Amino acid sequence: MLTLSDSMMMRFWLFTCLIFKPKLANQILRPTIQINYSLNLSKWLYFFIFEDMTALSKRIHALAESQTIKMAKMGRDLAAKGIDIINLSFGEPDFNTPDYIKDAAKKALDNNFTFYTPVSGYPELRKAITEKLRVDNNLSYDSDQIVVTTGAKQALANALLCLVNPGDEVLIPTPYWVSYSEMVKLAEGTSVFIPTTVEQNFKITAQQLEQAITPKTKVFMFSSPCNPTGSVYSYEELAELAKVFEKYPEIYILSDEIYEHINFGDKHESIAQFASLKERVILINGFSKAFAMTGWRLGYLAASKEIAQACDKMQGQITSGTSSIAQRAGIAACEGGLESVLKMKAAFLKRRDLVYGLLKAIPGIKTNLPSGAFYFFPDVSSYFGKSANGEKINDALDLSLYLLNEAHVALVSGDAFGDPNSIRISYAASEEKLSEAMKRIAAALAKLV
Repeated sequence: MLTLSDSMMMRFWLFTCLIFKPKLANQILRPTIQINYSLNLSKWLYFFIFEDMTALSKRIHALAESQTIKMAKMGRDLAAKGIDIINLSFGEPDFNTPDYIKDAAKKALDNNFTFYTPVSGYPELRKAITEKLRVDNNLSYDSDQIVVTTGAKQALANALLCLVNPGDEVLIPTPYWVSYSEMVKLAEGTSVFIPTTVEQNFKITAQQLEQAITPKTKVFMFSSPCNPTGSVYSYEELAELAKVFEKYPEIYILSDEIYEHINFGDKHESIAQFASLKERVILINGFSKAFAMTGWRLGYLAASKEIAQACDKMQGQITSGTSSIAQRAGIAACEGGLESVLKMKAAFLKRRDLVYGLLKAIPGIKTNLPSGAFYFFPDVSSYFGKSANGEKINDALDLSLYLLNEAHVALVSGDAFGDPNSIRISYAASEEKLSEAMKRIAAALAKLV
């Protein structure tokens, strides 16, 4: 990494090139900067010498931009220009929040639930969450073991910031949700990735887990059902992992279960059900996926009292309690049953089967059949090295950009999820749009030679 003095020397050199060798400067700076020669020299001097000498921290410079958000934005930008873009890049249900939940929010406004809430959430909501965990998951928690958060993402961040010290290792099976490794960076930990393949349905084995553990391992972090692969761990698979964790009582397990109810198997299984591990499991869940409440930003964690209290303390210094209105809506969601959830899951199942058949018909696409969530994560490496219209596909990012520009379908490169050979396709869209998107993708891929 360049020191500040090295950076300044580099900028002086580039500035000199800009004045005396503008073509050379343009080649060096492209594509990060487009040189506008109408700018006066004093502005260029300021840019090159002082741009990095800002108050921004090394922490923020080290963070990567969320690729799912970036790709969705690129799709919206093209759509704003009048191009018919089918956006399969974003991870949210395309259903409306059920009316009974919206009605509860309206009633909360009328009843003036507009003041600060306890940091960990309204007692009624935490009680409702404990009941949900008891009924749906056969898990027993007290209300003071629940922390309600501004989305499940905050619950994940809270837990990592409360558990991880600088240099601690966090084990993450790949592919993984884009924010996991960036959150570990924020906590000054080190991500250690455990690779999986489409042939093993993107699930690690007990042997892989044990081989990855070192004296520095502090946390194991995973999701089931998984974003981006849709893979779901069975009871038997979790039991094998649990046997490994029993040998290492110093390791905590961060279990992201936000897609719990979009599960096409028999039932959802939580690693928190193993009594020998429960005190070390931080269960993450929320309302965004199951109840189509992504914009409400309502999540929660369930953990030991020590960890829950630590997360309450952390959250109290950052956001305090989440939206009072969203919390009242969350109570209604917990108490309103799963009728709307089951209807949504049935629609996702039909879409999954539709897209699976269409993907399997495209030469060069290697995919499994996801058991949950609403994503496919096909291996597309057979297209690397091919070209169309003078554009060469070197990797999954190139392919994603090619499909955006050629097929007008927005997807996300697998690089963002720790797998450079794949792309993520969300099927949270209508069957009509999905059919059209697969048709466009097939036509664009057929042009690559």
